[in-house]
Amino acid sequence: MKLYSINTGLFKLDGGAMFGVIPKTIWSKTNPADENNLCTLAMRCLLVEDGNRLILIDTGIGNKQSEKFFSHYYLHGEDTLDTSLARHGFSRNDITDVFLTHLHLDHAGGAVAFENGELQPAFSNAVYWTNEKHWDWAVHPNEREKASFLSENILPLMENGRLRFIPWQKEQYQFTDQFSIRFAHGHTSAMMLPQLTYKDRIIVFVADLLPTAGHIPVPYVAGYDVFPLQSMSEKREFLHEAQQNNYILFFEHDPYAECCTLRQTEKGIRIDKVFSLEDI
Repeated sequence: MKLYSINTGLFKLDGGAMFGVIPKTIWSKTNPADENNLCTLAMRCLLVEDGNRLILIDTGIGNKQSEKFFSHYYLHGEDTLDTSLARHGFSRNDITDVFLTHLHLDHAGGAVAFENGELQPAFSNAVYWTNEKHWDWAVHPNEREKASFLSENILPLMENGRLRFIPWQKEQYQFTDQFSIRFAHGHTSAMMLPQLTYKDRIIVFVADLLPTAGHIPVPYVAGYDVFPLQSMSEKREFLHEAQQNNYILFFEHDPYAECCTLRQTEKGIRIDKVFSLEDI
C-alpha cells in the first residue's frame, strides 16, 4: 500500500461555528481568525494505492457551483485536486474508487462535475462509496444540515449507476485487507472514518470527528455537529484508543498539521508530534 496526501485548496468558515461553545480567546490560539472571524481550513484528501485499486478518500468542494456560491467560502490557495493528483503521477481517469466519508459539500462537492452541460460523475472510471444510512440522511436532509447536502453533488452518482453502499450496522467494516472503516454519528449520521494499516502503523483519516488538531480537547465540538454530546463521547473513546495504541491521525481540515500522534497530559490527551505523511 502507498498513501498520497491530496490537497484540493483552502477555504474559510466562521470560527465560532467551528468551535461551538469554546470562547474565541481560547480557540484562536490554535486557529487564528481574520478580521471577519473566519478561520482558514484545508480540504485535504487522501489517495490510497492498494494493489490494482486507486482509492480517493473525499473530493473537496469541486468547481461547478456559481461564483456567488463560492464567495461564501473564500476559496484560495494554489492546490487543486487535479494538480495534486498530477504531482504524484496520476489523473482522474486513474481513480478506481471514490470513498466519501460523508456527503457534506466540502467533502463530496468534487464527486460530480459539469461535462458537456450535464452533471456527471467527475471520475469516469470510478465507483463511489457511501452507506445507505448516511445516503438516506443526506437525500432527506434535516433543516440544520440542508445547506450542506446539495442534490447536485450526490444524486448524479445514483442516477448514473455509480454508487455502492457499505454495510453500516457494525462499528467497524473491512473494506480491503489493510483498509477498515469506523463509523461515527455525532457530526452527521453514519460518517465513515478510514483506518489504514501502513508501514506497520495505524493511520486514521479523522474527517470531521476531529476537523483540526485544535479540536482534540473533548469539549471542542463544532456548531455544525448535529449531536454534539455524541460527538464528545465518540471523540473521548477514539482519542483514548488512539493514544493507547499510538495511532497516527490524518487531518482533513487542518491547514497546518497534516498528521499527528497523541500523548497523555494532566489536562487530558493532547498532540505529541506533528509531521507530514511523507515523514512516516
